[in-house]
This record gives sequence, structure tokens and C-alpha cells, in this order.
Amino acid sequence: MRTSPGKLAISAFVISVIAISAQIKFNVGPVPYTMQNMGVTLAGLLLPPQYAFLSIFIYLLLIALGLPVASGGGGGVSILAGYTSGYLWGFAISAPLISFLTRIYFRKTGKDLITSSVKDIAILLTIITLSFLPTYALGFIIFYRYSVPNSSLFSWSNSVAESIGFANPSRFWTVFIASVLIFLPQDIFMDQLIGILLAKGISSFLQQKGLSI
Repeated sequence: MRTSPGKLAISAFVISVIAISAQIKFNVGPVPYTMQNMGVTLAGLLLPPQYAFLSIFIYLLLIALGLPVASGGGGGVSILAGYTSGYLWGFAISAPLISFLTRIYFRKTGKDLITSSVKDIAILLTIITLSFLPTYALGFIIFYRYSVPNSSLFSWSNSVAESIGFANPSRFWTVFIASVLIFLPQDIFMDQLIGILLAKGISSFLQQKGLSI
């Protein structure tokens, strides 16, 4: 990979955004939400695949080194092996996948982030949501593995399912609702949409300054 100072600078910016967005935490009922997917979306839209992967890799390394950059100011190797670790590892797949697929879309349509229309943004939302499927899959698998022997974790999952009208679904669906389904609206219509709009604004700013990404 040929090193680009400009792309390294954007990578550093993206890592900072992911770390900061992980601290933006709010609860709706029993469900905790963060804005991390916004940072991952930015990584995929602003950087080529290899730099998008590098950004996530460095972010995970910072967590492993104990820096308080994970959700809630956490850090340490235990977080990368905990019940929410599947989402973090999934980011390393989703960010470069977003980059790869959105660049194919722009190449085929002859557009870019700056010239994207409302229709383009809707299509980008679809592409990005599909790109996050590996993150959701890994997140669910790890969360399910932990919830089976952990009665308190499963009880929480059941309270989440009940809070949106699902009464006593199977263990599989209870965990799926609590670890994937409940997060989709916020991920798509907040994190990803804001990520697209921010990337569009940053791209326009950089172009005005005579810089390219």
C-alpha cells in the first residue's frame, strides 16, 4: 500500500470520530445506543478500502492497549473478547466493504459524494446497511454465545424483546431482537445518514481547499 499523508491524516481524523462517537451514549428504555456506526460509515466513505481497514485496525489496537476509546470509556483486551466484541471486529470488515461497494457505485454512475442527490443518498444508505451485515452477524454470534450461559444477559435480552411487543420468543429470536433488530432504525436513520451527510460536507470542504481524498 502506497502511503499517502493526506489519507493518513483523514484516517487519524476518522479514528478520533469513532472514539468520540463511542462515548455518545443514550438509552431508550432498556436499550443503550451509541453513535459508533457513524464513524465507521465515515471511514468507508472518505477512505479507500485499505485505509478504511487500517483505521479500524488502529482503533482496535488502541482499545487493546487500554486507552479509554471503547463505548463508555472502556479499554483493554477484555473488551475485544467480551459479549459486544463481535461488533468491534465486524467494523474491520464493514468499513472497507462500504468503501469498496460505494466506490463501485460512484464509478458506475459517474457521481461522487459531493454531487450525490437525495436518490443517491438513499442508495448509499442501502449499500452501507448491507455492508454492516458482517458486523451484525458477528455481533449476534458472540452475543448469543455469551447469553446462553448468562442468565442476566438473557434476561436483559428478554426485557428488550418485551419492550417492543415480543412476548416470550425463542432464545434465538430473543437474542437476535436484542442484539441486532433493536439497533437497525437508529443505525440506519441516525448513524449512517449523519455519516453520509458529514462525509459529503467534508468532501466538499476539502475540494474547496484544493485537496482530494
